[in-house]
Amino acid sequence: MAYGAHRSHLVPPHPDLGLARDCEQCLGWGTLVTRDGDHELCHMCQPEPVDGEGTAASGS
Repeated sequence: MAYGAHRSHLVPPHPDLGLARDCEQCLGWGTLVTRDGDHELCHMCQPEPVDGEGTAASGS
C-alpha cells in the first residue's frame, strides 16, 4: 500500500542551493529530514534562519 506525504500548514524551508552544491552532509539538497519526518535546513551549509523558518512540521 502506498502512502502520500502528510499535509502541512507549514512551508518547508527554502535552502540556498548555491551554498549546498558541494555539501557532503545534505548532498546538495540544502535540507535534511529529521527522524520525525520534519524538514530542516542543513546545519553544515545553510546559515541560521532569521525569520523562524528552520523547521517545518510534517503534520503529525
